[in-house]
Amino acid sequence: MTENKKRILLIYPPSPVLNREDRCQQPTRDLIVIPPLPPTDLMYLAAIAEKEGFEAKIQDYSQGGNFEKDLKEFNPDYLVVNIATPTLKHDLEAVKKAKELCPNIITIAKGAAFLTLANSIIEEHDELDFGILGEAEETLKEILQGKQKTDILGIYYKEDGEVKFTGKRPFIEDLDSLPFPARHLVDNNIYRRPDNNKVQATIKVARGCPFHCFFCLATPVSGAKVRRRSPKNIVAEIKECVEKYNIRNFLFWSDIFNLDKKWTLDLCQAIIDSGLKITWSANTRADTADLEMANMMYKSGCRLVSIGVESGSQYMLEKMGKKITLDDVRRTVKVFKKAKIRIYNYFVIGLPWETEETVEETIKFAIELDSDFISFYTATPLPGSRFYDYAKEHNLFDKSTSFENAYFYPAVNTHTLSKDRVFELHKSAIRRFYLRPLYILKMLCRIRSFEEVKNYFIAGMNVLLRK
Repeated sequence: MTENKKRILLIYPPSPVLNREDRCQQPTRDLIVIPPLPPTDLMYLAAIAEKEGFEAKIQDYSQGGNFEKDLKEFNPDYLVVNIATPTLKHDLEAVKKAKELCPNIITIAKGAAFLTLANSIIEEHDELDFGILGEAEETLKEILQGKQKTDILGIYYKEDGEVKFTGKRPFIEDLDSLPFPARHLVDNNIYRRPDNNKVQATIKVARGCPFHCFFCLATPVSGAKVRRRSPKNIVAEIKECVEKYNIRNFLFWSDIFNLDKKWTLDLCQAIIDSGLKITWSANTRADTADLEMANMMYKSGCRLVSIGVESGSQYMLEKMGKKITLDDVRRTVKVFKKAKIRIYNYFVIGLPWETEETVEETIKFAIELDSDFISFYTATPLPGSRFYDYAKEHNLFDKSTSFENAYFYPAVNTHTLSKDRVFELHKSAIRRFYLRPLYILKMLCRIRSFEEVKNYFIAGMNVLLRK
């Protein structure tokens, strides 16, 4: 510890394990093949803090560690906490504990909860000095520089008993201007691929999505304009990961990866030209990929894509504003299969218009596509989404509504189905997909290591034992 430097502690709080990307906020306990992701958002903020002359420490307490001990020993001047709606109560208890043990600490929280719940959070929690709305990098920088609160856009705070908001901060246009995440401050070995257990880094390649689907927070969180890093900048970060941390497996994180074909092909070519032998995965829409793109992705190291299919009912796709067709999905799945890239399809069950019939269409469609992996999520109206506003307007919330089991147990009824019935359909969908004999045989034939055997066994037991 450097005595003459101010210190900042950036944390995922000691709450249930959660993928704390603002768009998703997924508890991983109940999900089958979703691993916990590294705190890349905190790594960006720590890199900013180090540039401002601070000594930074990052800790993901959901993976272990002693929060109180670190507070006493590190004695930070600032605390930054990623808060999420499903674990909001737990997360804010960490802020309170920090104030108790370090009375002079300045506490800062960031997270999608501030899209809708900011006033109540600040009003009810005097231990929280700042709440950050939107992208946090520039906002934190100005807080650490000691600027007057009124001159810092994007913050909530309380003054004379009244909640103040300084106004929205514009999104960062030049993502290349950000420093690379401070990976030297985390134990990268914790975060591994779910299939082969190899260390995997998350590289954030773009922000923003123009589609604003009914249930999704991507557009409210990151805006409708897609802002992309340059291929050169991305490859430079990959090179740092390979040479400095010996990491060769990557998740390219974005709200929408391959909307721009030229940028996608340029990135793939830049990876190929770099000579870096890596493996990577990314998300994709079901109407933006073609065989040329898929082949280039494979050639540069892509081995898995995730596709937000969402439903096997065209009616449901239209209601949720997905702007794709079932035939788009069929074509895209066929393209990636031909390019030998594995496919992970996402589906969501339990939106307000869901019926027994539309769920059955979705299950049958998932089986027809026969992808390598699927997730059936239960629809969760997280604050900030259009779904949240709709659920409030149509009185879909009740006294038992909770976000603690987001994406696993439904938070609201549909117009025709109870939460319990949606949950039963959700469990049935998972079993019907994963317990098919031909599917099991296909996956067994692909296993190449003991680690894969172990991880597929664990995933299989999760399917069988779901309650």
